[in-house]
Amino acid sequence: MANVDDESRRKHAFELVNTAYREQLSGNLEEAIRLYEASIACWPTAEGHSFLGWSLSVKGDLDAAIAECKKAIDLDPDFGNPYNDIGSYLIHQGKVDDALPWLERALQAKRYEPRHYPHCNLGRVYQAKGMLMKAIEEYEKALAIAPDYEYARQALADSRAQLN
Repeated sequence: MANVDDESRRKHAFELVNTAYREQLSGNLEEAIRLYEASIACWPTAEGHSFLGWSLSVKGDLDAAIAECKKAIDLDPDFGNPYNDIGSYLIHQGKVDDALPWLERALQAKRYEPRHYPHCNLGRVYQAKGMLMKAIEEYEKALAIAPDYEYARQALADSRAQLN
């Protein structure tokens, strides 16, 4: 059973992650990275590592971002964000075949809210491979989950246009 000090550290770590996330969304990337790292030093969490990876990816360091996501998975294999993020980073590196298993694992993750993202990323992979019908299926799945997601709507239209 966790003691009071452990629970306090864990709670503080999540507070730091939430503050870092707000800083990142506000464009304060360096402060966000500092806060994610402070969170991890306080109590390592899948969220801390995954979101630190996201920050590092914004800076262009995709290899470090992937490493952080793998640490997140080691801490919590049920957390879906790092699987999708690794897939996305591999797509950016031009490694579309390597991205597939990560994106499929994101869809299977027990704890993952933005489930439309891996469908869109799978669509990107299939589109890059010229598998337009599969891409269209994935974009349609994304829109079934998030009907207002403009990226999926545009990607679906682009894929359909490529068929004609």
